Amino acid sequence: MKRHLLAAVGVCGALVQFGCSEAKVETYQVQIENSLNEPRSFETVEIDLNAVPFKQGILASTKSYELIDFSTKTKISSQAVDVDGDGHFDQLLFQPNIEAKATKTFEIVPSEEIVEVENDPACYSRFVPERTDDYAWENNRVAFRTYGPTAQKLIEDGLPGGTLSSGIDAWLKKVDYPIINKWYKKELETDGSYHEDTGEGLDNFHVGVSRGVGGVAINKDSIYYISKNFSSYERLTTGPIRTSFVLKYADWSAGGEVITEEKHISLDYGSNLSRFEIKIKGADRISVGLTMHENDGKISVSKDKGYVSYYQPHEESELGTAIISDPEMILQVEEYQNGKQDENNVYTQLNVREGSVVYYSGFTWKGSGQFSDVKEWENYLEGFSRKLQHPLQVIYSKEQDSSL
Repeated sequence: MKRHLLAAVGVCGALVQFGCSEAKVETYQVQIENSLNEPRSFETVEIDLNAVPFKQGILASTKSYELIDFSTKTKISSQAVDVDGDGHFDQLLFQPNIEAKATKTFEIVPSEEIVEVENDPACYSRFVPERTDDYAWENNRVAFRTYGPTAQKLIEDGLPGGTLSSGIDAWLKKVDYPIINKWYKKELETDGSYHEDTGEGLDNFHVGVSRGVGGVAINKDSIYYISKNFSSYERLTTGPIRTSFVLKYADWSAGGEVITEEKHISLDYGSNLSRFEIKIKGADRISVGLTMHENDGKISVSKDKGYVSYYQPHEESELGTAIISDPEMILQVEEYQNGKQDENNVYTQLNVREGSVVYYSGFTWKGSGQFSDVKEWENYLEGFSRKLQHPLQVIYSKEQDSSL
């Protein structure tokens, strides 16, 4: 892979606040470049730590990393991630604030101190066995959940308490702190309910067998086929910047074709949209749905900007949902109605490339105060798509002076 190369040397004097005036600390600089004529924030940059030429001994002893804004010498919130599960960090995630058409320098500092993980980090997800077997995830703006095999079996056995759905549920939060654990405790251990808003928001979004916010279907001969509940899960990361996990599904049938499906899902700080990477066998295209509920909303399609939105009245408020993908991957958009409860969805058909499809899906709720109307929501989607198409660029230094 070709990389931009610039010579840069980390300076220990930049790290006086960490006591390195006496100890020699090896550091490394990267530059982040914004090519757009607008300021950027709440966009996650992934630094490839395998591209950083620290000495092997330092890498072997590194327990965590710190990130320094080189111009202000201040520490930046970051999250180290072990992508392949081999016990060594592969990525360093952070969200820089960068002005229009600007480049900023940051310094990576390896540390031998273990960073303790917060109990409820801003970007959080977990399996919820106490509520049958949900999987729920959230950040500072939105929360989601979907349903597991026990909930499916209860329905199939005719027992109460089950849910049969591979749709994506939306939890309408209006606070920026974590609510998943609080709401489940409220629902299961008190007389209260997360279906009632007592100041933090509520769950009044109905999924049923609909696709909810970004569930998957496959269209064969004008019939939409869907999977059942996820069969297993793996939580990968939680932290201040990103939570990520994998949901696997039992093989299912779509018009005679056997479908194998995995959802690789992540949610970053400051985003209303989860990232979905669908790894799929048995289909060369998938349809991603947004439930239309009472069919009284507005569909907005901007293929060149890569988004589809459904904005609707929702009880005494308003709700917007959306799908964003690479414009070149969008094949068509269909408003599907068959008169059956929960089966009315706006479907975006996406091309499968090398067994994988990537899209973003999420929502806004007017009660959260994040966006006041459909116009503000669509402006957000347009900006989100533009930044996806012009991501912040990481420029790695050519060499590092190991004598520091």
